[in-house]
Amino acid sequence: MLWACILLPQLALDGVLRRHAEPDQPLALISGPSQRRVLHAVNKAAEAEGLRAGQPLTTAQTLCHHFAKVDYDSAEVERAHDFLAAWAYRYGSLVSRSVASTLLLEVEASFKLFGPWPRLEARLRSDLSELGFRHRIVLAPNPWAARALANQHDGLAISQQVHLQNALGQLPIDASGLPHDVCENLHRMGLRTLQQVFSLPRTALGKRVGANTLQQLDRLTGALPTPLPYFQPADVFKARIEFNYDVTSSQALLFPLRRLIDDLAVYLAGRDGGVQQFLLRLEHDRGHVTEVSVGLLAAERESSMLFEFARGRLEPLTLDASVCALQLIASDLPAFVPAGRDMFDARPQQAMPWQQLRERLRARLGDDAVHGLAVRADHRPERSWQIDVQKKSSPLPLPRPGWLLKQPIPLRDHRLRILAGPERIESGWWEADVRRDYYVVETSMGQRAWAYRPVGELGEFMLHGWFA
Repeated sequence: MLWACILLPQLALDGVLRRHAEPDQPLALISGPSQRRVLHAVNKAAEAEGLRAGQPLTTAQTLCHHFAKVDYDSAEVERAHDFLAAWAYRYGSLVSRSVASTLLLEVEASFKLFGPWPRLEARLRSDLSELGFRHRIVLAPNPWAARALANQHDGLAISQQVHLQNALGQLPIDASGLPHDVCENLHRMGLRTLQQVFSLPRTALGKRVGANTLQQLDRLTGALPTPLPYFQPADVFKARIEFNYDVTSSQALLFPLRRLIDDLAVYLAGRDGGVQQFLLRLEHDRGHVTEVSVGLLAAERESSMLFEFARGRLEPLTLDASVCALQLIASDLPAFVPAGRDMFDARPQQAMPWQQLRERLRARLGDDAVHGLAVRADHRPERSWQIDVQKKSSPLPLPRPGWLLKQPIPLRDHRLRILAGPERIESGWWEADVRRDYYVVETSMGQRAWAYRPVGELGEFMLHGWFA
């Protein structure tokens, strides 16, 4: 097995910046008690103003008067960690987020699908950069070694156990992941690298550092395999953006809506599924909530399509009160079946796929403006269909024409050829007695028609529909 360690050194800050309207302006995360507020993390623009992590807030305000302040929220960091774990799930079935600000992903089993490690690594980096998360990535034969090596390296790839010992031996003790007190104890012994630690007699070393540290060293080398708790994506997607200002226009909600939809698309791709219905919750002051439901005729997961459908529902909305937060909830997550495409697509380059056009019309014109057809449990052709908005109709066991006439008309053609039939249909005695023998016939012009005769008669046919 080969494990990729994805280290996220600025997970909390990146999680805020990717949802902030002005990420290039000075911004700082604030933590600590109310008596002594300090800067937990700062972005590059804030660093240029002289702000540093660990600075007291009062000192930072003296240096810079115009930086944005966001409270550090550990729960928000956990949600960002979960979101990235769900993203990584698309690249491997064994994903662990048990280590803080880290994703551990078994990748060897995915090489047949995504290609060799350099190609897969490039995809991981591309996705993380697009999502807005800074990262370091290291490959190693076991997850604990990959995590330790990520403290000093970025892009290092060790695929064989024989090379792992040498790479670990060059690590400084402070970067090995050992407890701080153990590192201080080893430093007092004059040790600076893991290679010096590995060279000591195991019994004497155990007396100095304890059995737990020996086990941790064995995990690094792979001598002590230790299972990890693996991540499982949730069955419901929930994401929320809280605003630092009051939003009074639906147009101003489009930027945070785009970010929520992008996150939903990443989540759906990770679980190889789609979404057929999701809910937008607009939170106002005093607990008032406006809900906007977005329903689709079929499961989709393309970010641009989902955003367009949601925007079509959100833009006509008139806000009676300012919005302080936007939440997206998706619980209807059926399997996703990609639309069938011809190998040689004859459509114009700018033509819109039917599925996208259908949903765009529904978003702009309303649910009742575009609908499908469903089968009813009635043998009479004129009563055997109904308008259906959401449900999928099941195929008929017997052939039925695609064009059914409103009223049957005489079919005057003396060169008709019967292709199939008769099929007797009789029903509805409580309304009107219907007894007919239906045939599939071919006209002299080569058209296929659906026609019938009254039971027991041999007169002319009555045309009821045409086949494509």
